[in-house]
Amino acid sequence: MEDQSGGEAEIIQQTATTACPSSFVNLLKVHRELLVGKVHNTQCLIDNLLKNEYFSTEDAEIALQYPTQADKVRKILDLAQSKGEEVAEYCIYVLQQVTDAYYELHPWLEEIGFHPSEVISNKPVENTDPVSRYHQKLKDELGRNTKFILSYAQKEDMLLEETYSASIMEFIKHNNEKLSDVNALEDLVSNSVGLINEDGETIFIFGDAGIGKSMLLQKMESLWSKGEFNIGAKFFFHFRCRTFSCFKQDESICLKDLLFKYNCFPDQDPEEVFDFIVKFPHTVLFTFDGFDEIHSDFDLNSIPEICSPSESIHPLALLVGLLSGKLLKGSRKVLTARTGTEIDKNIIRKKVYLRGFSTSNLKEYTRMFFKDEGYRTLVLNQLEANPNLCSLCSVPLFCWIVFKCFNHFHSTFDSHELQDITVTLTDIFLLMTEVHLNRTQKTNLLNKNTRSQVETYKINKNILFSLSKIAHTGMQKSLFVFEQDEVLMDLSEQNLHLGFLRAIPDYGSCSDQSSYEFLHLTLQSFFTALFLVMEEKVGAKELLHFFAECSTLDTSLSNCFPVTWLKNRHSTGEDPFRNNEHFHFTNLFLCGLLSKAKHKLMRHLVPSACIKKKRKVLLAYFSESMKFHVKGLTRARLKDYKQLQVRPNFVWMLRCIYETQSEKLSKGIAKNMRANYLKLTYCNAYSADCTAISFVLHNFQKQMALDLDNNNINDYGIKQLLPCFRKLTVLRVSVNQVTDQGIRVLYEELSKYKIVTYLGLYNNQITDVGAKCVAKLIEECPSLTYVKIGANNITTEGGKSLAYAIQKSKTMYEIGMWGNQIGDEGAKAFAEALRNHPTLTNISLAFNGITTEGGKCLAEAMKHNNTVNIFWLTKNDLDDEAAECFAEMLKVNKRLGHLWLIQNQITARGAKCLADALQDNTAIKEICPKASQVRRLKELRRNGGVYFNLFSLRLLLLLLLFLRKVMVRE
Repeated sequence: MEDQSGGEAEIIQQTATTACPSSFVNLLKVHRELLVGKVHNTQCLIDNLLKNEYFSTEDAEIALQYPTQADKVRKILDLAQSKGEEVAEYCIYVLQQVTDAYYELHPWLEEIGFHPSEVISNKPVENTDPVSRYHQKLKDELGRNTKFILSYAQKEDMLLEETYSASIMEFIKHNNEKLSDVNALEDLVSNSVGLINEDGETIFIFGDAGIGKSMLLQKMESLWSKGEFNIGAKFFFHFRCRTFSCFKQDESICLKDLLFKYNCFPDQDPEEVFDFIVKFPHTVLFTFDGFDEIHSDFDLNSIPEICSPSESIHPLALLVGLLSGKLLKGSRKVLTARTGTEIDKNIIRKKVYLRGFSTSNLKEYTRMFFKDEGYRTLVLNQLEANPNLCSLCSVPLFCWIVFKCFNHFHSTFDSHELQDITVTLTDIFLLMTEVHLNRTQKTNLLNKNTRSQVETYKINKNILFSLSKIAHTGMQKSLFVFEQDEVLMDLSEQNLHLGFLRAIPDYGSCSDQSSYEFLHLTLQSFFTALFLVMEEKVGAKELLHFFAECSTLDTSLSNCFPVTWLKNRHSTGEDPFRNNEHFHFTNLFLCGLLSKAKHKLMRHLVPSACIKKKRKVLLAYFSESMKFHVKGLTRARLKDYKQLQVRPNFVWMLRCIYETQSEKLSKGIAKNMRANYLKLTYCNAYSADCTAISFVLHNFQKQMALDLDNNNINDYGIKQLLPCFRKLTVLRVSVNQVTDQGIRVLYEELSKYKIVTYLGLYNNQITDVGAKCVAKLIEECPSLTYVKIGANNITTEGGKSLAYAIQKSKTMYEIGMWGNQIGDEGAKAFAEALRNHPTLTNISLAFNGITTEGGKCLAEAMKHNNTVNIFWLTKNDLDDEAAECFAEMLKVNKRLGHLWLIQNQITARGAKCLADALQDNTAIKEICPKASQVRRLKELRRNGGVYFNLFSLRLLLLLLLFLRKVMVRE
């Protein structure tokens, strides 16, 4: 060695006193020890020195001959110093420009205040750093892999940019209540919105099968590869969770192998790239798609927790370590799964719910999918004519299937027939299968395909059975990836190109053979059901096998992941990755294939006697199991109703009953409910489910109530409920993406029967247009006494319409307008409605942008009202002047029991006026102004049973206890 560390210290000491800031050679000498310790990449320096002819080939060879990185740096510094100021300056310039390679020198460069001269700044610097090159390679690879849609398409090229359309996404809380909308993809991983757990590291995105989870991740990858997903991520690693099932039980790998071998391998210095990732985990973004599709058939208790990035262990343990933050803590992880897959709250940073297409999303997707305007208009007209078909299209996968098959669909039915035909999900998948099978038929430009559906299925019977056998074998084990040898046992290579299966890399072996999967999980479920129908040897027990699987798996997995899962898996005996939605879809398709409507088609695949026998078994099972299921549901007695609270699993049962198209079964279910109030809140019901709900509820003989709050039925779901409206006295559809279009349907139908008493429309997308429809319904339906229409987009115009309608009504009991923007003009209109109203008892105008002007009008009107008991004006802009007016009102109005003024601009002066008014009012039970601005505790007083609550209702009991102590002392 020409230079050792001992000599360095001596050199530094000799030159420290003589170093001049303008001398770049001296800078390299003075800071030699720092540079030797911090410069880990010598190749980039040498490459640029060679390119600018500062180093000769011989210089480079001399520097690179040393065995250690530190010695290489020492020699480079010696050579640069010997060549003068310009070379020394250029060395420092390279360190400044290649930020990825020399990130540890950023503070030093700022400390010395380095600014290159004009000559040096014009010299090119090429980033040959392995980290930067790997970053670019990741971008290039993701760009290629995401250019075309891979999720659904096989033979055809579908550009992601021309096909992807955004759908509804919401940030939600741990209890699944909505937190806010997701307005941009960057919001998913930013820290500014949607955060529910600062200590969690995983963004959990969930939604039903086909709702667009994989497409969303593909869109994120595509944007990142183009530099358009600005989240500060240098590395983007994408994994499909189902491929983890390909690893054998005894396989173990380290984190570096998982990232590089099974994702993207660095072309240079993988050790250096991996060291950067470990040191700067915040620069890494992971996506893990389909957590529920992992299946493990070995004892997970044998897998210890892992914290070391260099230790080899089973890939599933690596996955758990990453998601929980034990590995690469600080990296960002996006995990997707189907609805019903529970994840430990401790690891969740954000929770995102995918709801699918709204009405506007569907129209946008239609415009994107069908480029020809005339054909697009035809498609939209057909969809509007058939709400049943349109409601299926709220799920992006089913929408894609419908659109891809639309040409065939339209050629089979004319426009009139299409408007009236009932379309089930089984119909859609049968149609898609037919289109794929027809790829084998030879056609020419002059001859169209005229083969009927029956002929297509009959000719391809053997292919269908082979596909169904593969699907059923996998479904029994919850396996979704098949080895090539296993597939080719039943299918020829030619049949692999029909589009039902697609090839994926085999992560579990070193062979060059591909593995295969069905193009979507729901398609595997469809073919599994087809096997149960086609295989004559299937008996009753095997036919109903997946119904039994659903009943045993309808439990919460919230305590199974990731820590307690490792400890308790053996005792519970359940696979923690298992989700039963694929079983639900199998059951649904089985019901559809065994329906009477499909008998004509199925009898060409299996004898009629066999079909009838299986249908009889299926219907008998449903009849008995629904009786048993309904008995176990929660019931409640209300004033005029017997309420039945159902669970999400009940919606799946309704879907299956609808697929059977059995009126007899439907009537039996309606009869066995023995309730006239069906509560379906938080059941993850979509617009298509309203078809199934109507199919059963239209058989009720009496009037009833229907509560669908907190689902996703949207406008198409409202249309699907048309058969029920003649019986509904209560309809609650709050938090359901309903727009003015749906409200117009409600008005047109409910006004026909005039029996509705309660209408819940809270937190939808209703504007003044929809508010006017509700106002007309109030005027025309004397039975309507409760309207909840808060948290919509209603402004002054809509507020006035509602107020005028309430003013005319002689029966209205409660109006909830919280969270709109009616302003002072709207408040004045409500003031006129309140004046001398004969029945109105509860009213909420909270959070409506009402200022003192509007508040004074309301206070004056309340002097002439003898019916209102509860009045909410929370979260407006009322000040002390408005409080004084309400105080004057309280001296006159002895009927009002509760006045809420929390979160206004009322100070201690206004609160004192309200408190003083209690001397003249012994009827009021509760006044709630804002607490933070009230300073005198003695203003909190009890007056004839009246509690002047300065805080909130939650603290009322505590305040009463405190008051008792104060009164005793006084």
